[in-house]
Amino acid sequence: MAWPCRVLATGLLAGLLSACGTTKPPRPGTDGPGANPPANLASVPDAVPRLEPIRPGGPNKPYEVLGRTYVPITHDKPLVERGLASWYGRKYHGQPTSSGEPYDMYAMTAAHPVLPIPSYALVRNPANGREVVVRINDRGPFVEGRIIDLSYTAATKLDLLRGVAPVELVRITPDDIRAGRFSARAPNPPPQAPPPRGYWLQLGAFSARDSAEQLQRRAAELAWLAPQLRLAEDGPVLRVLAGPYAQRAEASRAADQVRESLNITPWVHER
Repeated sequence: MAWPCRVLATGLLAGLLSACGTTKPPRPGTDGPGANPPANLASVPDAVPRLEPIRPGGPNKPYEVLGRTYVPITHDKPLVERGLASWYGRKYHGQPTSSGEPYDMYAMTAAHPVLPIPSYALVRNPANGREVVVRINDRGPFVEGRIIDLSYTAATKLDLLRGVAPVELVRITPDDIRAGRFSARAPNPPPQAPPPRGYWLQLGAFSARDSAEQLQRRAAELAWLAPQLRLAEDGPVLRVLAGPYAQRAEASRAADQVRESLNITPWVHER
């Protein structure tokens, strides 16, 4: 379970500071999936980015949590982050978010400390290549190293329900929306197209997707390696790759690090 540290709404911030001051999870049964979640959550469409007014006050005014001041973005400013993602579920379902809207754990939404409310972001799980687009309508998380708190459905689509895990986040700015970039994505993107040219580490090759994704998740625990991981489809075989590297010597050094950290021997090859 990925226990988040967040607030229900801006107006409740002061009363919940003590709860956010600990990394201990809630008591068993206080959060998690609903008793009867809807079927086919993996097929729920991504949030569709659209231009929405961003007012400077309310949920977008500076605020303080645990002695740290957060200044929400209120202009067309790009943001790219790598860090940990958590998710929140039934404990907050139906409660007001920082936007004033009720939290819907089955919608494609998320909480972020400083992205405008409302706004949109693309979130990628580097362990399996899955990507989703979410609408930011809440504040949180407030645990060091965590960058986003996903709805239950968004975490389901990214395969992150087992716990806190590394993700990559890209803000979808108003300019991106006007230009038509970052349109809604398929629920479960297939393995990526043939990798670009360069030197690659092959960590493993599998006929079963589950086995390939298991190795990819394990390799993604190495923070320096996670952004370089991808699954490549080669006929009936799924290859877990890392790269590309411009020089073979660079790839060989990375292979040595992987060998020491994961006790596997990557194969360095040129594509």
